[in-house]
Amino acid sequence: MTDPTGCPGPTTVLVIAKEPLPGRVKTRLTPPYTPHEAAELAEAALHDTLQAVRAMPARRRVVVLDGRPGNWLPPGFEVRPQSTGGLDERLAAAFAGSSGPTLLIGMDTPQVTPELLAPATDFDAWNACDAWLGPAEDGGFWALGLAAPDPRLLRGVPMSTPRTGAAQRARLAAAGLRIRELPPQRDVDTAADAEEVAASAPHGRFAAALARLTPVVRR
Repeated sequence: MTDPTGCPGPTTVLVIAKEPLPGRVKTRLTPPYTPHEAAELAEAALHDTLQAVRAMPARRRVVVLDGRPGNWLPPGFEVRPQSTGGLDERLAAAFAGSSGPTLLIGMDTPQVTPELLAPATDFDAWNACDAWLGPAEDGGFWALGLAAPDPRLLRGVPMSTPRTGAAQRARLAAAGLRIRELPPQRDVDTAADAEEVAASAPHGRFAAALARLTPVVRR
């Protein structure tokens, strides 16, 4: 596969995602948004995320998908089905299917940019570093990178709690890994999150979709 940047990097980038179908994605946005509006916002977030990943150097780009690919999937990505089980098992399986330095992100941070992810994707990203962790403002994490993917580093970590990020970091540290951190980011879970994230990335498709929908919500 030809790298669109013309400069393949050392890192495989995984995007764990869910097909943006009404009633299956961004359910915490409903209300104030309808299920169809929440799905529209999810698709916009996924689009922005994939465009950012497409613009950065990477050895491989993989969408680990729950569902079927649609028109939102740009060229240059492989698609791998997401496993079943809890989130820790699904993340573990995503890493198990990769080899070499691998960075995993989700579709809840459409504000990501190649510059934001550059520390974990540049050619010197893994010098004296075994793991990258991107803490989320809600206590979770929005990015996780492993120089040597090992699913045991994720299995059993409690997910979707205010202590998830700390627990994941403790698991990495207990394994003796040298850890570096990416800047904290805010996940889009609620309507308030959506407004904050759109304000931080006003030129993306997510911000445009939110601006189109928000006046309807506030009438």
